[in-house]
Amino acid sequence: MVKVRQDAWSHEDDLLLAETVLRHIREGSTQLNAFEEVGDHLNRTSAACGFRWNAEVRNKYDHAIDLAKRQRKEKKRAVAVQSQSQSSSQPVVQLERKTTPVNENNIERNIPAQQTESYMSMDLVIGYLKQVKKENQTSNQSKASLERLEKENQGLRNHVTELGKKLTVTEKQLSTIQEDYQVFIQIMERARKMTVLDDQGPTKTPAFRMDKNGNLQQVANGTSN
Repeated sequence: MVKVRQDAWSHEDDLLLAETVLRHIREGSTQLNAFEEVGDHLNRTSAACGFRWNAEVRNKYDHAIDLAKRQRKEKKRAVAVQSQSQSSSQPVVQLERKTTPVNENNIERNIPAQQTESYMSMDLVIGYLKQVKKENQTSNQSKASLERLEKENQGLRNHVTELGKKLTVTEKQLSTIQEDYQVFIQIMERARKMTVLDDQGPTKTPAFRMDKNGNLQQVANGTSN
């Protein structure tokens, strides 16, 4: 059956991939075999598993990979020692009784074989939890930054709205001033014309009256209302 799965990788898928690769490393197998095993289990191609391991998962388990490689070396060394002991006259019991003092440098070498799987699983769980914590912290920081930007944007929008209102009021005031100015110019022009006409005739005191529109009109001589 052709494997065509294209959905996203879950944390459980990544954990299974990491555990399988580390187990193959400890057992002296190849990563390609691990990818094929995971691909069969998850219905993915081995190439997809290899790409996921190298691109996303591997850098999260550097310490676990080093530990698995050391355990592989210890396993090979134990097999070699056992082979030599079987071919020599020295009792194997003496080799089994010989132990190395426990300290920070060789504590990993003294882990019983039956506890290796549980130790590695705990290491993977700790690494996984640390990664989840890191992702949560990054997510919280991104959320806080997004909320801050939204508040700033809202403040800018409110400021733009207020400026728009002030601009509208200013435009109305300017329009009113222009209209008043035009009316004033018209009144002054009419008064000038009336003064010119009076200068051409007998000197008389001009009389004016204001019509209902607020414009000045000269009252004809001898006319009264």
